[in-house]
Amino acid sequence: MSQYLETLNPAQREAVTTLRGPLLIVAGAGSGKTRVLTYRIAHLLENGIAPWNILALTFTNKAAREMKERIANVVGEKVAGQLWMGTFHSIFLRILRIEAETLGYSPTFSVYDTSASQGAIARIIKEMNLSTDDYAPRRIAARISMAKNNLVLPAQYLNEPLIAEQDSRSKIPRTGEIYEAYQQALRRASAMDFDDLLLQMTLLLGHYPEIRQRYQEKFAYILVDEYQDTNVVQNRILNQLAEQHHNLCVVGDDAQSIYAFRGAKIQNIIKFPSTYPELKMVKLETNYRSTGAIVEAANRLIAHNPNQIRKVCRASTDGGDDIEISTAFTDMEEANFVAQHIQTTALREKAQHGQFAILYRTNAQSRLLETGLRALNIPYRVYGGTSFYQRKEVQDLLAYFRLVVNPADEQALLRVINLPARGIGATTLAALAAGANAREVSLWDYLQDIERTAISLRAATLGAIVQFRELIKGFLGRVHTAEAYGLAEEIYRKSGLREALELDTTPEGESRVGNVGEVFNSIKEFSEAKVESGEADLVTLPMYLDEVSLLTDTDKEEEGENERVTLSTIHSAKGLEYDYVYVVGLEENIFPSRRASEEPGGLEEERRLCYVAVTRAAKHLTLTHALSRSTYGQSQRNPQSRFLGEIVPGYHAQGVEYLPANSSTGSSAWRGGTGRTAQNQRLNPSVAKPRGATAPAAINPSALREPATPPEQLSAGDSVLHPRFGRGEILELQQQGGDPRAIVQFINEPKPRTLVLRYAQLRKI
Repeated sequence: MSQYLETLNPAQREAVTTLRGPLLIVAGAGSGKTRVLTYRIAHLLENGIAPWNILALTFTNKAAREMKERIANVVGEKVAGQLWMGTFHSIFLRILRIEAETLGYSPTFSVYDTSASQGAIARIIKEMNLSTDDYAPRRIAARISMAKNNLVLPAQYLNEPLIAEQDSRSKIPRTGEIYEAYQQALRRASAMDFDDLLLQMTLLLGHYPEIRQRYQEKFAYILVDEYQDTNVVQNRILNQLAEQHHNLCVVGDDAQSIYAFRGAKIQNIIKFPSTYPELKMVKLETNYRSTGAIVEAANRLIAHNPNQIRKVCRASTDGGDDIEISTAFTDMEEANFVAQHIQTTALREKAQHGQFAILYRTNAQSRLLETGLRALNIPYRVYGGTSFYQRKEVQDLLAYFRLVVNPADEQALLRVINLPARGIGATTLAALAAGANAREVSLWDYLQDIERTAISLRAATLGAIVQFRELIKGFLGRVHTAEAYGLAEEIYRKSGLREALELDTTPEGESRVGNVGEVFNSIKEFSEAKVESGEADLVTLPMYLDEVSLLTDTDKEEEGENERVTLSTIHSAKGLEYDYVYVVGLEENIFPSRRASEEPGGLEEERRLCYVAVTRAAKHLTLTHALSRSTYGQSQRNPQSRFLGEIVPGYHAQGVEYLPANSSTGSSAWRGGTGRTAQNQRLNPSVAKPRGATAPAAINPSALREPATPPEQLSAGDSVLHPRFGRGEILELQQQGGDPRAIVQFINEPKPRTLVLRYAQLRKI
């Protein structure tokens, strides 16, 4: 037996050594699926399968890199480098470069990121004189993306009555026309967007049998990670490629299928056994990440979903902390509690801030949490924020690179032709675009004869356009022969971008220069890695652009991760793990969200999302909810999330009480009242038992539903409840004109607040 097989449990070993035929590996959270995939590829190689006959597909570049590094440790870098391993988009981009001319594209076609796609759509909406209030580019882009991911081409979109009805009801009836014009614009620019990399791949395999057969023979063994996240078009491609050999191994967990809004189809994994009746199914049910209490909580939660592949996960070790449930009066108190709890836990456990994560349903929830962390000087990062590669100065430089590689790229040309400013204004650009459209040529081709065709241009403007054209033409002949770093530096310098950026000596300007410096660092690192691995002797700018065009913010590691608490939506946190996890906002209409709860299958997906959140925790899990939450400036009261009662059967918050700063916790915190009721309960999911409390009588949450106390019945020294700030004490009443005011010290506020009583909605308690 190979040495690596001895490190696997029986289920993992069965998954690794089953080499032929369709295989479904149902991998529970923390069950070692990356190790299984890695060793399965190594085992294929050890059994004589050539590396170029193995196709391994992932959803992130990070996952692909990690797997390749692990495989290299087993079989060596040279062999690992010959595997076809990467994300769906990167692998299919590689194939489409080879087969581009068959589909009518240039081999140097551009890949439009989200910004470029929405920019092209915005131009079409403007040209069609449509309102951007209804036809917001982002909204239309999402609609087009969903169509592509469901294999709906423009002609079908325009002729499908159900689609027309949906668009009409959404007040965007001309979306099909925009889709058609957008695809035409992409063709003229010799460009594809992210969705086209999948769509064009399935069209290639579907329309050209000889090409399909060639790749079926080449990829005799196919492995897919996170199969539950595949959409219609991805699944179609997999079935097309596996049609000849049926050696398709998919790894996933239907309980972690949370991307329906992106087009992911949970039915792909649920129905996989019926697609391949001869398959073998292996379940990885041992969780090596989380404590027994956390694993049991996750099991209890997901058991409520009827549509699933049943499995029972178990922790590899017993013990661990009980689960903690915290009830706050308001969302502000919830945020402050979480911050205080992190501070106390980090000190007590001598834990780094990077071991903590706060997870929420929507991005809007982060603001108060950030405020709470800042108040205690706790460093944090908001995960999944603006991508490094989406920053303006980075996008500007990359647009120059794209234009030099593919001068037909109209979006890139329009972005940089007046950057730095050359006196080529929006009116001129609109006229140039109209001239190109009239001739049915790309904008770049139109510029080649600009001296003769654009007689209405001012001499200075014409001169600027010609100078820009000649600048770009000076780079075109060297894109495939020049080393990437040197050519990129020359473009940066000769374009005037470097001088323009370096003239800004403000801190913001220095930051922008630093970001561009990071681009050059990435070019150098990419080039060195390709050469050292033997994948290339010369790394060119087109090769770098293929790499960077598919990167996301999660692919760029940030410095100081271990020094900062992570704030993240649950969707962005999938695949990550932390020792200490706080899942906040567990209230009906928040989590589960109102919209999801009303859609078919939506509640099941929300429960899977909660399952993902729970299983991010390794050592300790804290769940929080608030009795009152501010939404659009109004106090909103929602019942506790049904998920709390599913995680801890019978749990219901009936009362809360305040523990002063000199309590046994060492800091201000909310603790359990009487019965199964409490703020800050520590609960084992099998035995819901609150910790005791030594505090005044509990306050029933029904106080939040009572009418405000009339101002004339309030006095200094009264304990009051505010729908936003929670519990406090009136320090002083003041009379200023016709508006009596109260100075109130709230428990979770550093300074007293002055409130106008007729608006304050204070309740005496």
